[in-house]
Amino acid sequence: MTRGLLIAFEGLDQSGKQTQAERLQAAIEARGDRCRLLSFPAYETAIGEEIHRALHGEREYPADVMQLLYVANRYEHKPQIERWLADGTTIVCDRYVASSIAYGEAHGLDPQWLAEIQRYLPPADLTILLDIDPDRAAARKAANRDKYERDLSLLSRVRESYRRQARQPGWASLDAARPKEAIAADVFTAFESRLAQR
Repeated sequence: MTRGLLIAFEGLDQSGKQTQAERLQAAIEARGDRCRLLSFPAYETAIGEEIHRALHGEREYPADVMQLLYVANRYEHKPQIERWLADGTTIVCDRYVASSIAYGEAHGLDPQWLAEIQRYLPPADLTILLDIDPDRAAARKAANRDKYERDLSLLSRVRESYRRQARQPGWASLDAARPKEAIAADVFTAFESRLAQR
């Protein structure tokens, strides 16, 4: 059986990750293939609940502890991810490994350390960066923004990290300020291209 692909969407909040992840899942399933959608942080776990509390001011953790929580939240799902991939299911992730590198680096953490602590997670076969200016992203959500979403200086540094990471093989960087349909078409083209490389 052919192993499934793991596709990760990355970018700032309000860049359209959830929308494009759902559209890609629907397109894959429309072809008759199995596809699962995962969103990180996964708030339904104990670690996910702790992340939610921290993001909404109920806990105060230093940057390294926050990233360790995010990484642990992904490791909680590692066995399920590996099972799905082994049985040929494509997995689409709304945020994955690169998020911790981007946000951690923006807080002054070592990007090599952030990559190292995640090296036992199944690697993404394709990472799609939905690149958007922080001011434009913030304008898409006027209320109920978490502490990261309110910090435009931080988000500028996050964007810089994402752009640096996107120069690596296995990435596709797309302009997320365009209409959703145009982005979705480019996402599917990138997916098809990666599929053809198997």
